[in-house]
Amino acid sequence: METINMLDSGFTLRTAQWSDAGAVAQLIYDVCANDGDAAVAVTEDELKNQWETEGFKLETDAFIVADKDGRVVGYEEFFNRKDHYDLETDGYVHPKFKGLGIGTALLRKVEERARQSIPLARPDLRVFLRGFTGSKDEVGKAMFAHEGFSVIRYYWRMEIKMSAAPSATIFPDGIELRPFNREEHARAVWQADNETFRDHWGSHEHPFEEWQHRKFGAPNFDPTLWMVAWDGDQIAGFSQNRYRMGIGWIGTLGVRRAWRKRGLGLALLNQSFREFYSRGTTTIGLGVDASNPTGATRIYQRAGMYTASEFIAFEKELRAGI
Repeated sequence: METINMLDSGFTLRTAQWSDAGAVAQLIYDVCANDGDAAVAVTEDELKNQWETEGFKLETDAFIVADKDGRVVGYEEFFNRKDHYDLETDGYVHPKFKGLGIGTALLRKVEERARQSIPLARPDLRVFLRGFTGSKDEVGKAMFAHEGFSVIRYYWRMEIKMSAAPSATIFPDGIELRPFNREEHARAVWQADNETFRDHWGSHEHPFEEWQHRKFGAPNFDPTLWMVAWDGDQIAGFSQNRYRMGIGWIGTLGVRRAWRKRGLGLALLNQSFREFYSRGTTTIGLGVDASNPTGATRIYQRAGMYTASEFIAFEKELRAGI
């Protein structure tokens, strides 16, 4: 399939370049704002940090559609999430240019890229490509369906707007918060992070180097916003917080198996709310699997959070396997 032939002669499909970062970040913001949730956009610096992830190659894994004036109106990126079998894409088309085949052209280009991974995956493994779109994006949903993708999961972006300071946090007996020290605690938190999400759908354990790049390399990393709960010399849970597009963001909140069902998750969430509120931030958000197996959505709802937007995960099988 010649992907480029799908596009009108006024558009050009090419690989992304570092000089495109600002335009791509603006495109992502414009798309997210038009969809009603600019909080899930990224800044130019955040995008560059993603592009610097080990294994991601800008010249082969990111694609742009530009109009005749050179304006970036479409963007799609490809990720090898795990061993060349768990593949992912994320794409954006400017609202004013929807319905012109740009999204389809980019998705097909990424599928071509994804199929190059098939020979590199272990021969018994099932190879698949996943993509996402907002639940209100009828054009995007129709595109995925037309291209042979099926709905497999729903995700929520939840939020709370606080009008008063949260109540005092009460931690379970024997649990205490300690200031996060990157040099002393990073590997312990990384190990706890991997263990906590081991039983979550679609999750993989991340090598330390990849994890620390994603966490500490982010331009908005602030160690004073990380809440780490300890039981003696063991990490019981954590809430890795930051700012995102002007609001407080619960980046990753988790409780290790041995400490679950004791109220620690709710306590960490409340303490995160308190910290943001003390800094003058009253709107806080997070992302969560709507079918989270640990009941996280119920905890967030109990804390007063509501679903601000919903996203749909689509999947296409590229090769059958186990």
